[in-house]
Amino acid sequence: MKFSNLWKRGEAARSVQTAREPCAAWNGMLPLYTRDCAVYDGLRRSIPVVDAAIDKIGRLTGGCRPVCSNPRAQAELEQLFREVPVGGMSQGFEAFLRQYLDSLLLYGNAAGEIVLSRDGESIAGLYNASVRNLHFQEGESPFEVRVCAARNGAVPVPVPYPQLIVCSALNPPAGQLRGESILSGLPFVCDVLMKIYASMGQNFERIANLRYAVTYKPGAGSLDRAYAKEIAGNIAREWGDAMASSKAGNIKDFVAVGDVDIKVIGADNQMIDTEIPVRQMLEQIVAKLGIPPFLLGLNWSTTERMSAQQADILTSELESYRRLVEPAILKICNLFLRLRGYTCEAGIAWDNINLQDELELANARLTNLQADQLEQQLQKEGNQI
Repeated sequence: MKFSNLWKRGEAARSVQTAREPCAAWNGMLPLYTRDCAVYDGLRRSIPVVDAAIDKIGRLTGGCRPVCSNPRAQAELEQLFREVPVGGMSQGFEAFLRQYLDSLLLYGNAAGEIVLSRDGESIAGLYNASVRNLHFQEGESPFEVRVCAARNGAVPVPVPYPQLIVCSALNPPAGQLRGESILSGLPFVCDVLMKIYASMGQNFERIANLRYAVTYKPGAGSLDRAYAKEIAGNIAREWGDAMASSKAGNIKDFVAVGDVDIKVIGADNQMIDTEIPVRQMLEQIVAKLGIPPFLLGLNWSTTERMSAQQADILTSELESYRRLVEPAILKICNLFLRLRGYTCEAGIAWDNINLQDELELANARLTNLQADQLEQQLQKEGNQI
């Protein structure tokens, strides 16, 4: 049978030969919040470097602005970006994008909902959906996905208006609907790091919090041996009184008679050097997150050229995240234009990541202009000759 006949009958577009069968459990529903997501929440709360990296990626990704060929539509889109309510406490499209990207990085999936106005002619607000309440269900074809929501602990059901839902996945495996968190592969490394930190705290409690051993050695006389217990009790009371006075800020000397030896318990022991193993673990975390160490407060030895290369790599990472969330932004913008009666399409213009990029672009434009001017001058001189 020829392939042209298949396309005419529509059979080739109806199914994918290598697609897997839908899951039979829970009507093929895949929860977005799994046990791994709970682990990622714990890692973010426990390790400040992880939390700082996710926040910095969200801030460094930057803002965006709509671009439209129709001037009136452009003005309405800009007003939407500035004033659209986001949830109950935020306003502006940037707030929606920050929460959307945060969920995408931490859990591997993000979802948002477009809330229409009562007359259905505009967008009343944007809502960042929690992945805890969402499930994905495979559609009739491998190119379709149904978003299901669980309410009041009941079985998740498909949302009634899927065209108002935007969702994204971070690097999903082939044939899968769920994405992978940016923290995937780090639980073991973070577990080792937290064990090191816990042992450091225990060692400081044992060694840094000084404890003393007061030893009284009775003399060879019969009087010292007969009253050794009473003398030791008096020494203990005086020592306790001196220590209590120091807690209150008063300096009180300790005076004892006889052979009394005072030593600090654990003074001969040394703390294990944890700088190298901690750095090894942090290097693995930084490599996975893609953030230069100097942005996380890690003052490792580096050169100016190496810092510039790390900044270039970070720029490419941020551009990748922008490409992931841009389809969701375009869907919101184009839906807004259709509701307002416009037929034009919207585009997205991202802000430059930092001022250094703007300076480099300006220098590149200046260099090109100088090259064009020099080329024109050489052409004129050649024509005169």
